[in-house]
Amino acid sequence: MSRLNIINYPDRRLYTIAKPVAEVDARIRKLVADMAETMYAAPGIGLAATQVDVHEQVIVIDTSETRSDLRVFINPQILKAEGSSVHEEGCLSVPGIYDRITRAERITVSALNTEGETFTLDADDLLAVCIQHEIDHLKGKVFVDYLSPLKQARIKNKLKKHLRETM
Repeated sequence: MSRLNIINYPDRRLYTIAKPVAEVDARIRKLVADMAETMYAAPGIGLAATQVDVHEQVIVIDTSETRSDLRVFINPQILKAEGSSVHEEGCLSVPGIYDRITRAERITVSALNTEGETFTLDADDLLAVCIQHEIDHLKGKVFVDYLSPLKQARIKNKLKKHLRETM
């Protein structure tokens, strides 16, 4: 396993739409393992392949307190979304930035696992938020896109300033 480089907003590669995985093979399983290691090291609770400059539909999530419940979603599709809730979100690609985002309260998602088998999962609370957030990445969308243009401009400036100061 190896840690991957996480792309930071406003990098244009974050807006690339991911392609479906054609075959779940050893390459995809290695990508999943590398993404999980990267997510845990960051530390984060979710990571989409888009964020590590791989434009295929793969996400990893672990919302457990013990970091012992890795969930993998390959070619995920939201089948049903119900209700509405507001949660504060952050993103490994937008370090240090958090804001309140409205998402579906409950979802049903279908995806492939690392064996290439289809499964369906009902999710709510933090897991539902995280799945929706990561699927947005696969669609070329970052959570700050839900914010006002003024907030987006402030975030871009803050991140650019931080980048200049660390160079």
